[in-house]
Amino acid sequence: MKKITAVYPGTFDPITNGHLDIIERAVQLFDKVIVAVAYNINKTPLFSKDERQEMIKAATKKYKNVSVDGFDGLLIRYAAGKKAGVIIRGLRAISDFENEFQMSLMNRKLAPEITTLFLMPNEKYTYINSSLIRELAKLKGDIKDFVPPYTAKKLKEKFRNIT
Repeated sequence: MKKITAVYPGTFDPITNGHLDIIERAVQLFDKVIVAVAYNINKTPLFSKDERQEMIKAATKKYKNVSVDGFDGLLIRYAAGKKAGVIIRGLRAISDFENEFQMSLMNRKLAPEITTLFLMPNEKYTYINSSLIRELAKLKGDIKDFVPPYTAKKLKEKFRNIT
């Protein structure tokens, strides 16, 4: 049987339970899942690349077929370098689809051997995104239902001195 590696890319600033739900689905489908933290020079993340990778590792440590890595540049080039056959993209709502669809078509043109697979999280996570979680944490809202425990701890530490 062919071994398939999948790449799940994102900024994960921070990882949410919605991201984790997608990872949990992916580990059941693929032999290896690489959670690839994107370093986007056009964004100013709250957490450093190392902190984001650390939070993802803590949240996924129970999965033997998950690894965490970072990349910059073209995702399709990164995926090809990892010999991945699949790129996983999460779709929360129909509004996510247009941009994701365009990116997947471009990736197909650049590397037709790599397939983009869209996965939807459980409906209880469809309204969650990292920006919303950062804002909620900054305003001292209860985030425990939205992020893994270690991520909640790191968010609280980041915003501890903000009044």
